[in-house]
Amino acid sequence: MAIYRIFPEKDTFIFTEAVIGNAGLDEIIEIGGYPVSEVGQTARALLKFNSTDIANVVTNIIGSNNYSASIHLSLASAYEIPTEYSLKAYPVYGTWNQGIGKYGDSPTDQSGVSWTYRLGNGTGNWTLPSNTNTMPAGVTGSYNTTYVGGGSWYTGSAGVNYESTQLQELNSNNDININVTNGVKAHNASTIVNNGFILKLTDDLEFNTTSSIRLKYFSGNTNTIYPPYLEFGWNDTVYSSTLTELSTSDVTINIKNNKGEYVDAGKQRFRVHARPKYPTRIFTTGSVYLTNYKLPAASYWGLRDEHTEEMVVDFNTVFTKISADNNGSYFDVYMEGLQPERYYRILVKSTLDGSTTVIDNGNVFKIVRNG
Repeated sequence: MAIYRIFPEKDTFIFTEAVIGNAGLDEIIEIGGYPVSEVGQTARALLKFNSTDIANVVTNIIGSNNYSASIHLSLASAYEIPTEYSLKAYPVYGTWNQGIGKYGDSPTDQSGVSWTYRLGNGTGNWTLPSNTNTMPAGVTGSYNTTYVGGGSWYTGSAGVNYESTQLQELNSNNDININVTNGVKAHNASTIVNNGFILKLTDDLEFNTTSSIRLKYFSGNTNTIYPPYLEFGWNDTVYSSTLTELSTSDVTINIKNNKGEYVDAGKQRFRVHARPKYPTRIFTTGSVYLTNYKLPAASYWGLRDEHTEEMVVDFNTVFTKISADNNGSYFDVYMEGLQPERYYRILVKSTLDGSTTVIDNGNVFKIVRNG
């Protein structure tokens, strides 16, 4: 297993309804293409994750393992969603200031990044084909002449594609979970400057005049349990154990070292005690009920919010695999990515005797604030 999450140091969205308006402290991030008075408008999201945080995760936690990195945003509300659409993410070209404005401020707040300006207060035009003689290699931006601005971004460099795509289909929950591994690796290697990412609809859905596509996500300023985050995933599974592998589907599985409460920092290793519910009787001086078995290699852990019953960490065949040694099966959870003052239920998924089973034995713990 290995899942680690970091939260953005700044996020916002830029929009054509107020081309110099800033929404740096808004509780919502919006992406969309919609008409206002029959004129097509667009909104795009900006998020930046701290370079030191990224370097710390890659160097000190992941180490030499290969990893994946994905941006997650939770949907707050949506309007006129197509049956199928795609979102794009690109590394941003050019620094930008978050600002302290909110969408709809009157008078319009100009303290930070907007559709027209990167830095706010009328300064720092985006690098665009319309205001520069030669665009930097591998960089592009909006070609819309009605609303000049909208950001500039890397599409690729040295044969590496920085464009990320997520397809949303009819039955999707429309949360964003978009793989930006190439961009994060380029940021960490200083191949490109870390100015974060821009997220947008595909070109054909922006400046829409026939439908009002508005996707609103919780921002880092939300008072909910759904802030955006960058999730790293890697496989650090070690499966080396002389214990007998559990094979029957009638089993008892418990977390034997669950303390019930943990601070929102550090790593906790959870030990799994697994055995047949009805062990075979043998002549022994000890109890057969104390004999520990290892789970099959195709076993995974997950976390579910005890109140909302949503999967906070879903089962993943690569990133939440359960390890095993001679003391039994185990997995590690990094507590920094979990919301404090919440209760989480540990679930185990495994294939036993030909049947895939999710085991829930009521193993719940609480995250409390560190200090």
